[in-house]
Amino acid sequence: LNHKGLDHNSSILDKIKKNDILLHFPYQSFQYIVDLLREASLDPKVKAIKMTFYRAARNSNVINALINAARNGKNVTVFLEIQARFDEKANIYWSEKLKEEGVKIIKTLPGFKVHSKLMLIRRKEGGESIYYANISTGNFNESTAKIYADDSLLTAHQGIAREVNMLFHLFEYPYNPPKFSHLLVAPYYMRNTFTQMINREIRNKKAGKKARIIIKLNNLVDKKIVNKLYAAAKAGVKIDIICRGICILVPGVKGLSENIRVVSIVDKFLEHSRILIFENDGEPDFYLSSADWMVRNFDHRFEAATPVYDKSLQAELMDMIDIQLNDNVKSRYVNSEINNSYVKNDKKPTRSQLKIYEQFKSML
Repeated sequence: LNHKGLDHNSSILDKIKKNDILLHFPYQSFQYIVDLLREASLDPKVKAIKMTFYRAARNSNVINALINAARNGKNVTVFLEIQARFDEKANIYWSEKLKEEGVKIIKTLPGFKVHSKLMLIRRKEGGESIYYANISTGNFNESTAKIYADDSLLTAHQGIAREVNMLFHLFEYPYNPPKFSHLLVAPYYMRNTFTQMINREIRNKKAGKKARIIIKLNNLVDKKIVNKLYAAAKAGVKIDIICRGICILVPGVKGLSENIRVVSIVDKFLEHSRILIFENDGEPDFYLSSADWMVRNFDHRFEAATPVYDKSLQAELMDMIDIQLNDNVKSRYVNSEINNSYVKNDKKPTRSQLKIYEQFKSML
């Protein structure tokens, strides 16, 4: 589908400058990302482009756009993760190809993978450097974007975008991390910040304020944060979790996790996005993240979670999450019996992936 706020014949940079935009793959076209890079490669005001790659497509229009940008005199910097499992050969090929074209390659860091999905465009406007950022839950890969369900934020919020630039500097000089005010960055601040947010929900619940946590992940296996979620549930905080893969948290245990519900959605598209929502007494915080809640993501990878500040985009994400929490066709309970029983009820059948597609289609 097209996006209601974008078309393929007008400037995407102009659109981003006016409003933050969320793209939802595979429901909406990944071609917008390619178009954005092509526009940046031709725009004389664009001076620099930076990107991370974890898994690049074999025939990548994204990388071809970066090569064209370098040929057009832009400063192009790429972090291409050579250690990406199963994709080492393709990534080594692209690394050499980009180097030949004059693209600066940031080398893999010993002991750490760069798993964050980041794009940054620096544009000279009125003598000032203005940054445009794309922060995604999934790879910049046009092949997987057809089958992986991911969310991608396009923003000209200078606080967020400048911190994306700081993160690229951190990839090169990882031993002196700066202070981030918007992004949650692993392996430095992400674990502690999410722990603090859970603690805040506990305090709010005990004070009689609104408290709720919604988590959508691929995997939930970090024992420390699982124990913190148990503590929140025991305090009365309602917790909804959508976890497609491994989940060590056991919901519904009396006296421990009665306030936690966990479901797994396995359908035509691979549920790959990470969305974190904290009620915060009626002023909810929304985050999109590249990271699952695992030890390796919190402590041994460079990951980024971005806040979603725009209220209309928060509502858009909440609508999608509500649809998924009400899935009674492809959703299964995660429970102590480990029997993967389907969610069945008397409500109208809701197959969330189909309903989300229909919802975006109706908005056009």
